[in-house]
Amino acid sequence: MHTKEVLKAELIGCKLEVINSKNPSLIGMAGMIIDETKNMFTLDNKKKLIKSQSVFKIGIKGKTYEIDGKILQTRPEDRIKK
Repeated sequence: MHTKEVLKAELIGCKLEVINSKNPSLIGMAGMIIDETKNMFTLDNKKKLIKSQSVFKIGIKGKTYEIDGKILQTRPEDRIKK
């Protein structure tokens, strides 16, 4: 799966870990994505993460990908259609 395919993937239900962030206290935070908006992920531990401020490791279909949140910063329904 390439970056383009990751952008089209449904991310709700995927495991996510923050590997770099403007807010150092978020680095290492992990959980399952239970909701996604244009600018945020909500994890199963009720934490909300601003996409544009972090780099994420996301597990999709048994593989992990490092993705800059800035490229995910669009409404999920629009991102999947592209």
